[in-house]
Amino acid sequence: MSGNIDQKFVYDFTEGNRDLKDLLGGKGANLAEMTNLGLPVPPGFTITTEACKVYLESGSEPVELRDEVTAHLDALERQMGKKLGQADDPLLVSVRSGAKFSMPGMMDTVLNIGLSDESVAGLARQADNERFAWDSYRRLIQMFGKTVLGVDGELFEEALDEAKAAKKVASDTDLDAGDLKKVVKQFKKIVKAQTGRDFPQDPREQMDLAIEAVFNSWNTDRAKLYRRQERIPGDLGTAVNVCSMVFGNLGPDSGTGVAFTRDPASGHAGVYGDYLQNAQGEDVVAGIRNTVPLADLESIDKKSYDQLMHIMSTLETHYKDLCDIEFTIERGQLWMLQTRVGKRTAGAAFRIATQLVDQGLIDEAEALQRVTGAQLAQLMFPKFDENAKVEQIGRGIAASPGAAVGKAVFDSYTAVKWSRSGEKVILIRRETNPDDLDGMIAAEGILTSRGGKTSHAAVVARGMGKTCVCGAEELEVDTKRRRMTTADGQVVEEGDVVSIDGSTGKVYIGEVPVVPSPVVEYFEGRMHAGADDADELVAAVHRIMAYADRVRRLRVRANADNAEDALRARRFGAQGIGLCRTEHMFLGERRQYVERLILADTDAEREESLKALLPLQKQDFIELFEAMDGLPVTVRLLDPPLHEFLPDITELSVRVALAESRKEPHENDLRLLQAVHRLHEQNPMLGLRGVRLGLVIPGLFTMQVRAIAEAAAQRIDAKGDPRVEIMIPLVGTVQELEIVREEAEQVIAEVQAQTGVELKLALGTMIELPRAAVTAGQIAEAAEFFSFGTNDLTQTVWGFSRDDVEASFFTAYLEKGIFGVSPFETIDKDGVGALVRSAVQAGRATRPDIKLGVCGEHGGDPESVHFFHEVGLDYVSCSPFRIPVARLEAGRAAAEAKGSDSR
Repeated sequence: MSGNIDQKFVYDFTEGNRDLKDLLGGKGANLAEMTNLGLPVPPGFTITTEACKVYLESGSEPVELRDEVTAHLDALERQMGKKLGQADDPLLVSVRSGAKFSMPGMMDTVLNIGLSDESVAGLARQADNERFAWDSYRRLIQMFGKTVLGVDGELFEEALDEAKAAKKVASDTDLDAGDLKKVVKQFKKIVKAQTGRDFPQDPREQMDLAIEAVFNSWNTDRAKLYRRQERIPGDLGTAVNVCSMVFGNLGPDSGTGVAFTRDPASGHAGVYGDYLQNAQGEDVVAGIRNTVPLADLESIDKKSYDQLMHIMSTLETHYKDLCDIEFTIERGQLWMLQTRVGKRTAGAAFRIATQLVDQGLIDEAEALQRVTGAQLAQLMFPKFDENAKVEQIGRGIAASPGAAVGKAVFDSYTAVKWSRSGEKVILIRRETNPDDLDGMIAAEGILTSRGGKTSHAAVVARGMGKTCVCGAEELEVDTKRRRMTTADGQVVEEGDVVSIDGSTGKVYIGEVPVVPSPVVEYFEGRMHAGADDADELVAAVHRIMAYADRVRRLRVRANADNAEDALRARRFGAQGIGLCRTEHMFLGERRQYVERLILADTDAEREESLKALLPLQKQDFIELFEAMDGLPVTVRLLDPPLHEFLPDITELSVRVALAESRKEPHENDLRLLQAVHRLHEQNPMLGLRGVRLGLVIPGLFTMQVRAIAEAAAQRIDAKGDPRVEIMIPLVGTVQELEIVREEAEQVIAEVQAQTGVELKLALGTMIELPRAAVTAGQIAEAAEFFSFGTNDLTQTVWGFSRDDVEASFFTAYLEKGIFGVSPFETIDKDGVGALVRSAVQAGRATRPDIKLGVCGEHGGDPESVHFFHEVGLDYVSCSPFRIPVARLEAGRAAAEAKGSDSR
């Protein structure tokens, strides 16, 4: 297959630059950039990603590629004054992969191409070092055999170990030329036995096969898995870099190393890296031999050290960022083999960004782009001490980050009881339900053997900033016997101490020491006067957050259901409440009133139940409005199906049967059982819930609206400033909203008349059904605001039950590349996002001043926040703990959009 007639597939290092990463890959683009800067880069050329794409699509290289490679190889040979693999003075080259995004160790590299039985002697004479030549030849056969010919690498390692054992030495550097000749002979036998062919002696065949192997390495299992994990597109392809070899294994005056322009762990300036004398590049990363700190190079080879320090300063100033560098010293001559913007820890990212601002290398807008919400989240969660000794007993889904330690308990009652006695506990359940809320609040963390990242346990835990591990299926939870059994039969009894890591999903027996987060203490206004390093980190976070808040357009609200959560959210920077879930106010002791409401046979009984609930609801709202005084509070009327407030059908049936067999009184349980049967639904999440409840159960929504209105009036009387928005859930048609709105307005008018207080309560709806999104223009006629409930919208668009699908088949979907990420974590822009976009446009067309927000889990997801900025929402709402992340990402989205506009 051919490319375009004018398409160029090969670029010399002198022709490219760092802006051509799409075409030349990161490695090739940066080699070209360093060449342009006049740094000592071995000459070479890059085969483009476009050539790889043609190869992967057609199974063969572009027809033009061989001629282009030949032309560039000829030019390289003229420049070097020697030919590839010639017998007397051979030119040797490396063939290395280099995709746009760094994929360390995922794709293939072959060094020393051009060596053969004939040219190895010439290399020995050229270098005046026979051992070096044969060491380089054995490396070529080993790398080429494994990478290009598919020979099991263990066979080569075993042969090398046998040679060392025969010589009674520990390191391959102790093998002399004679030993290495025998190793080469053995390696060639392995190649012949495993492939049926001799190791290729033609240097051009070696190079062509290596180039093809690099192309193929783009689609190896490990490369595909890495791309899925890092969310790197699979259609980018890799470039191939052909570079003249320089040798770090020529003796003690040679070596190879890696360097960072500042510490990637802390961000502090200094000399960071590793160096290894008499070695080639793979020796450093393989860990076969112990390196020395880069600072030791000053005493080993001061000339090269000083030159390297100057180059590192040049590169950091040029790239305006931390640089990761690979280099080789060949008999005192320094060569630069690679540079890239270096990976760093979350803490280092914030420190480096502000340091570079102080140095005048970047401005605040660029500093904001150098950090991410994911990095900020890492800084906020406590972590286990990495140096501690641990005993892992299981692993589940990392549902809510953090590190939690406590005694194992298996029900909410015990969790609350022990917690009140001063015990730290971990609540362990098969899965949680709304009845477990008290226990979840009391616990340090939650562990379940079922469920995924959007299960009840996960969603509630994230909302509380509580550590949670879900779906640890290898752990068998027996709540009746109050124990948990591991896969190898170890039993964890109630009271045994366990530790769970919500960032990794790992579960440990015993107490693992926890390191607190100074960043959370900063956000909560109680940062301790700790180490200088912690203060410096907090100062960096503060500066970047302040700038993000100045530039962002999206406001950030909290999902909070009580005054305590609201106050914490406010400390974290919330600008209101975007979702108050009133169903959480109906649990615990209040459940009896809901049961009476469900069991009511007459209007009088129903009114009595509602009358009992009214003052309780009102007090909840008074406390909430006081906590958020002066800021908007969106209160969602009752949303979940009524069966969630009733006993489990199986347990209740057993209770009734036992009572009947013992002839004990059971009238109330019998009535409850009849109600449970009457309300039973095959799919309750798509049944009688949300606005449908308000229309079917007279007085339910009007009781809630009255409680809200009376609470608002009382706050105004107390000189408060409540800004209340009432949200009707699960609306699918404007007629539903119109009926509820009319009833609500009537109640509000009655409260105004009774109290003499003017109330301005906005009425709006959640857009969480596809039909609501499609008919948003009609619904906007009766709604003053929309809040997109993206959790349910994702369920109904995809036809997924979020409580079931993550545990059943999401893993397979992620592994097969159907998902890059769960649509419950990051919004599906093409499907769910398209509905959000069209609903925004339709809603604003009908009502230009309509307020638009989102209150699903996506409101705190970094990538989703950028999408919500793009489509023009006014605010996002998320759990209190994720507010700083949403603030940061809203700022990044605004800065990114401004940068795009200016370009």
